[in-house]
Amino acid sequence: MRTFEGYRRPNGTIGVRNHVIVINIVGELASLTKKLAQLVPGVIPVAHQAGKAQYPEDLEQTIRTLKGTAGHPNVSAALLLGMGEDDPAEQMVEALRQEGCFVHSITFQKDKTITDILREGKLWLEKAVERSKGQQKEIADVTELIIGLECGGSDAWSGITANPAIGACSDAIVRDGGTSILAETTEAIGAEHILANRAVNPAVGEAFLKIVKEYEERIRDTGEDIRSANPTPGNMAGGLTTLEEKSLGCIKKGGNSTLMEVIAYAEKPTEKGFIFMDTPGYDVESVAGLAAGGAQIVLFSTGKGSPTGSPIVPVIKIGTNPRLYEIMSEHIDVNAGKIIEGKNTIDEIGQEIYKLIIDTANGGLTAAEKHKNQEFAIWRLAQTK
Repeated sequence: MRTFEGYRRPNGTIGVRNHVIVINIVGELASLTKKLAQLVPGVIPVAHQAGKAQYPEDLEQTIRTLKGTAGHPNVSAALLLGMGEDDPAEQMVEALRQEGCFVHSITFQKDKTITDILREGKLWLEKAVERSKGQQKEIADVTELIIGLECGGSDAWSGITANPAIGACSDAIVRDGGTSILAETTEAIGAEHILANRAVNPAVGEAFLKIVKEYEERIRDTGEDIRSANPTPGNMAGGLTTLEEKSLGCIKKGGNSTLMEVIAYAEKPTEKGFIFMDTPGYDVESVAGLAAGGAQIVLFSTGKGSPTGSPIVPVIKIGTNPRLYEIMSEHIDVNAGKIIEGKNTIDEIGQEIYKLIIDTANGGLTAAEKHKNQEFAIWRLAQTK
């Protein structure tokens, strides 16, 4: 289980997919992004509504996310669409080319008609798809894997079945030299001291407590209190009663490994092992941040059956209870509800997830991929200007 076959990139990273994507740098080009992708079979659109009228901190985060997405090891080639009004598309392409990425930009409002742009984009994407078909896989070690840890729609069983099983898998990945990134800062509130106490040193522990505190303060500035707004109505319908109960279950996805580093949204880790990324609780934005930070695969526990996927990374769904799996099996890859039934232990389901990670890295499709669930959104920190 320690090796898999992936696509080696010029910068040394390894991809478990070989996607060709088209991505808009500003929101007003979202529809044209989708239209271009439809012109060339096999191309995936990565469309969003950000990139304009944002405060500096927000714009910096948007650019970091877009660059991390276009330059992801799962991406063979990326076409970036920009508007030409202080738009960073061309600069982003230049930076990505220096990293060895196969990328191209088309900038609107530069003496080209929409028809010309669609024609140019179609031709480039057709060549990119042909190029991707000729790329060969090579054997890679699990030490090169970065696994994102996410949950969506927790229920009363999340902290008993799926999340601890993901934690067992995460610990195994870390023991084998790989990296796992736990996300969702809001999902740690009320249990933040537990993760902070697992930090490799006081500085990392303080960095984690700082992002939790700052997140709460941003929410409080809007007149809301996240400690009274959580758990959500869906969580409560699933049987959760307090924020602390929810958080204690959520952090179990991180297992028991030492917390090595705390990173910003869409930032790449500089350490190996167990990492925490500052992301929101909204799963689509959180998964996008994990992917942009370099995660090749995301583990996603769900007590409500969320079908969330990603345009560029396989998302492995782990269901929390037998009833959910019975009615949502076509969208769920692992039934952790077998723990409740006494059919498997937490460690056994953790090993099942680990095996599925390797199978997925070798090209096996997840349920979200089969259904082409390709949600993408970028976390926004402030109101639009």
